[in-house]
Amino acid sequence: MIETATLWWDKGTQSIRYIDQTLLPEKYAIVECRSIGRLATAIKRLEIRGAPALGVAGAFGIALAARVCEKNDINAFFGDVQQDAEILLATRPTAINLGWGIARVLSKIAHVQDINSIRRIALAEAEAIASEDTACCHMIGEHGAALLPDTCTVLTHCNAGSLACSSWGTALGVIRSAVNRGKQVNVIACETRPLLQGSRLTAWELIRDGIDVTVITDSSAAHMMRTGTIDAVVVGADRITRDAVFNKIGTYMHAVCARYHNIPFYVAAPLSTFDTQKSERDVIIEERGREEVTTMGCRVYVPDAAVVKNYAFDATPMNLVTAIITEQGVLHPPITIDSILSFKSTK
Repeated sequence: MIETATLWWDKGTQSIRYIDQTLLPEKYAIVECRSIGRLATAIKRLEIRGAPALGVAGAFGIALAARVCEKNDINAFFGDVQQDAEILLATRPTAINLGWGIARVLSKIAHVQDINSIRRIALAEAEAIASEDTACCHMIGEHGAALLPDTCTVLTHCNAGSLACSSWGTALGVIRSAVNRGKQVNVIACETRPLLQGSRLTAWELIRDGIDVTVITDSSAAHMMRTGTIDAVVVGADRITRDAVFNKIGTYMHAVCARYHNIPFYVAAPLSTFDTQKSERDVIIEERGREEVTTMGCRVYVPDAAVVKNYAFDATPMNLVTAIITEQGVLHPPITIDSILSFKSTK
């Protein structure tokens, strides 16, 4: 397996470096990010994406904010860092990990009164978050691999692989770990309209690892479930509330079809993705620009007068989830607020 870091801190340049995911699979490029404005743009443009990766990006963002701030007064310094944190928080409203990573580093430096110490501690905490995320994904992979048959075809949606994390992946981490155990796993990757994270990113990752992958149109999934092609569905998550799983738009219809055809529907996500304070109704579903839907390359495929709705995520009710695979183990139904809190308390 090729375990590639998605984003990291470059000590030589004192900057964040990351793989620009918008260029894949045609071009593999590393971007150097030296400002909060550039990082915010990268997150908005999905150069950096995926819930765990956003948590790492948020953490490194605070380390970068502390590094570039030139204020000598401690109160002014914290004011600038907090302002930069708010800029990053505003980029993606649905995914919880971005705010979690930011909050964790801010909490670590909150009572430090020396600016050089703040910079050192912020970076150390961010690097710890990145390292923990990789370890977490490997644990998710091991717990999830045990759920898959020795020979199986797994449907996945969007990209929940190494590109969506610091490395290894959540949903794809399950698949990678299963293959490492010697299981014969074939992956069906939904293209994931409109930005094609499945066909561009998931397929690219799996091909690099030598794992069999077939790309399908999103609308083919129900047909393949009905004809007995799919043995399991494994997806990631951007936020898990007490009653629903928020993931890339299209996830809900896979869950409904999987339930109808008695196919297990698994969610692979770290405990940092759980938001036990909120219910589905409390979460803002991000809507993105119409141009993602209307335009491909240089061609326009939707009349200018047509209204476009471009939801980035949907919510899958908890009663459609067969199990949630975490770094602590597998949460089986009934998945309740108490069972979630019990898992989180043992972390």
